[in-house]
Amino acid sequence: MGHNDIMNTAEDFVDQFLRVTKQYLPHVARLCLISTFLEDGIRMWFQWSEQRDYIDGTWNCGYFLASIFVFLNLFGQLSGCILVLSRNFVQYACFGLFGIIALQTIAYSILWDLKFLMRNLALGGGLLLLLAESRSEGKSMFAGVPTMRESSPKQYMQLGGRVLLVLMFMTLLHFDMNFFYILQNIVGTALIILVAIGFKTKLAALTLVIWLFGINIYFNAFWTIPAYKPMHDFLKYDFFQTMSVIGGLLLVVALGPGGVSMDEKKKEW
Repeated sequence: MGHNDIMNTAEDFVDQFLRVTKQYLPHVARLCLISTFLEDGIRMWFQWSEQRDYIDGTWNCGYFLASIFVFLNLFGQLSGCILVLSRNFVQYACFGLFGIIALQTIAYSILWDLKFLMRNLALGGGLLLLLAESRSEGKSMFAGVPTMRESSPKQYMQLGGRVLLVLMFMTLLHFDMNFFYILQNIVGTALIILVAIGFKTKLAALTLVIWLFGINIYFNAFWTIPAYKPMHDFLKYDFFQTMSVIGGLLLVVALGPGGVSMDEKKKEW
């Protein structure tokens, strides 16, 4: 069996997977995508005093402003998640969640930590894809008449979302001479490039979903660590952030790469 036969078989499998799951895959993708916001909002409720004291101690802003910060995080994230899951005012919910990411990036000094900054940007990429998905397909003055070939903001959102999503995988690269890590780096880099440029996009994205889910379960098993240990919260944070990126990739699988991609350009050739 040649290389082309293998690729064709793999793409046929992805098409069959999409036919079977098309009714609920977008819902699973959205749930995964907002999972980190949902978990963080609930954590703000149960760790209100700890979060307030941390912000007050870090910024010396007083209990009142620190409490306002915690409330904004709690309310903004939980309300955003409810709106996304209920499919109401999704665009406003996305903008609100973008604001939460920006607020946390500054408040928790993530701006100076490259690894966490890249993960937050990847999370923003997932929200861009969700925002693109929520845009009405047919807001044209002339129903049924195609408009200016899909050079629309939606397509550039899909491109930006794909490019930002790959930042998550850059944080997983290990510069080590271990054979497993070398293989993981080569395969992972090839797949993220394919997703970024939009070539064999659905196949590459689904492969990344499977790979990333396996890594997440193995390395971020927070449920194996007692809740009172700091490592529990660190792993839990990583786990749900990774699940959100998986949700973004599932949106790519469900919706395709959009017009600004090699897959779309191939249709013209």
